Amino acid sequence: MKHRIMLIGAAIAALLSSASDADACSRVLYVGDTTVSNPDSVLRIVGRSLDWKTPIPTNIYVYPAGMSKIGNPAPNSVKWTSKYGAVYAVGYDGGITEGMNEKGLVVNSLFCRGAVYNNESNRDMPSMSLALFPGWLLDMNATTDEVIEVLRNRNFSIGGATFDGGTVSALHWGITDATGKSAIVEFDKGEINIYEGQDIPVLTNLPSFPVINAINDYWVEIGGVHMLPGTVTSPDRFVRGSFFNKNVVHTNDFREGFAIIRSIMANVSVPFHYTVETSPEVSSTQWRSYSDIRDRLYGFEVVDNLGVFYVDLKKVDLRPGAPVLRLDVSKTYDVVGDATHLLKKHAPFKPMY
Repeated sequence: MKHRIMLIGAAIAALLSSASDADACSRVLYVGDTTVSNPDSVLRIVGRSLDWKTPIPTNIYVYPAGMSKIGNPAPNSVKWTSKYGAVYAVGYDGGITEGMNEKGLVVNSLFCRGAVYNNESNRDMPSMSLALFPGWLLDMNATTDEVIEVLRNRNFSIGGATFDGGTVSALHWGITDATGKSAIVEFDKGEINIYEGQDIPVLTNLPSFPVINAINDYWVEIGGVHMLPGTVTSPDRFVRGSFFNKNVVHTNDFREGFAIIRSIMANVSVPFHYTVETSPEVSSTQWRSYSDIRDRLYGFEVVDNLGVFYVDLKKVDLRPGAPVLRLDVSKTYDVVGDATHLLKKHAPFKPMY
């Protein structure tokens, strides 16, 4: 009871402090009908919005397995050869925002102001850049449990370049695999906090995952049918995403399920060019993605494009020795549907270490 009271107190403080929060991204996991006899037939789509106050040009890259990579050009860095091919969303052609690998593992990076990655006990470990951290997890792991094991047996320090005129890359991560096993990963004072479970439905930004869940518990008790919080702050988006995700049909039909998650993501998005005189730093949604884990489809929706396109990982050569492919998103204004054929051979992106 004491712990719950403390969480509620922190939640109230978070609600008050989030009124001017300009950091915005949302992740929602839609799950189909889990009562079917074949668990492999269950539809799971991770919807995600990227919201920011200035443009973050993002392109789609597909990397094959078997590539040798480094986490940082420093001598003492993490080094690996990728086990799995993957599709990445790459911001500024310099850093991986999210992605899905050929085994159906999905990793989403969301802004989380205040994250502190290292402390005295780990700052001298082999270095890993935030620009490559999601890719490293996707390259080397097939399941959420494998990711959790890597993180709990931590042998890396982590950091990254600033962006957008000096903004610190403070992030946390949502992870989901083909079975629905999920984890939320947050760094606090150099320590890794992992919250794991089955089909964890929603992640936004601040406050920390336990606190924002306490806020959501408050609204669950209220009900939500007659009143839901409607601002663009992180707690309000979390509550709306949770409520609507719970109160929709759960189907394994792709067309219907995709329409459902797409409509939920629209509800938690921030209108394009949304501006408030008293909050000049407010963000608006730039794009939304849809990782269909069952069918290995990675969908992408730029808000000022005409529709949604997707890359089908089943149609791409992900074997060692295959070329890196890139889709220039700036040229997809009227592209709708399967865009796999539009991927072009391209050099690997240059990480913003």
